[in-house]
Amino acid sequence: MNPTAGLCAGRVVAVTGAGRGLGRAHALAFAAEGARVVVNDLGVGLDGTPAADSPARRVAAEIRAAGGEAVAHGGDIATTDGAASLVATALDVFGGLDTLVNNAGFLRDRMLVNLDEDDWDAVVRVHLTGHFLPLKHAAAHWRSETKAGREPRARVVNTGSGAGLLGSVGQANYAAAKAGILALTLVAAAELARYGVQVNAVAPAARTRMTERTFAATMAAPRDGGFDAMAPGNVSPLVVWLGSPACEGVTGRVFEAEAGRITVMDGWRRGPTTDRPGRWTPAAAGQAARSLLAAAQAPLPVYGTT
Repeated sequence: MNPTAGLCAGRVVAVTGAGRGLGRAHALAFAAEGARVVVNDLGVGLDGTPAADSPARRVAAEIRAAGGEAVAHGGDIATTDGAASLVATALDVFGGLDTLVNNAGFLRDRMLVNLDEDDWDAVVRVHLTGHFLPLKHAAAHWRSETKAGREPRARVVNTGSGAGLLGSVGQANYAAAKAGILALTLVAAAELARYGVQVNAVAPAARTRMTERTFAATMAAPRDGGFDAMAPGNVSPLVVWLGSPACEGVTGRVFEAEAGRITVMDGWRRGPTTDRPGRWTPAAAGQAARSLLAAAQAPLPVYGTT
């Protein structure tokens, strides 16, 4: 790793949930492109319960051993203090913050009728609040830089999911949180453009602790040593590009990333429509709705349906 060369040479990048899986792959990829990396991870288990180890320290040490620059951050980014300290760590250690990658999360999958309030709150908290708070504190820093006459070329990459785009059976809490992240991405892109900030999102498919059990067959590495389509590192090149100065002019967009495939997701668009000069009756509204549906494209299926 050469901090003076690469697509992100000299940039300071904070990656949340970077102790394992996708976050670790992103942190390593940014460091390989010359970035100085703040490696955040709370070190919890798959369901969010506390764990004894510190994966953030391991990843930071791995980057330094390869010749890069990195520091570990173990704060809870779904709290105001934890998110603020993430930004403060970047400023104190590396003197700035250029890119924020929001990635932290865990699962508590249940069918809707079995999903209790604690499981709902915990998943929405880590995914949605855990995106909002780091973004809020990073944006406040970039706004102050702009007001001081130092307009940044800042980047934010949020982590969505196919579950947030299409829904996923047994994951109402996770899908709702991920859908919220995509809406947050659109709002942040619009609000923060004046401060030199671009905000985009990726919906990755890769082998992580959250997928290797639920989708074991699909996520398994090939036994023949061929291309590992589900390796987390396959997603990282797009994330690095979105977090770099090279993606100038790209904001408010959502990309699916899986194996060697990159797809721009169009999101909600107005389809067939009809209008009348007065109020509908329920029966007439129903008839109009059926006519519109007949002219519309069929929706893509929810994950987990046959």
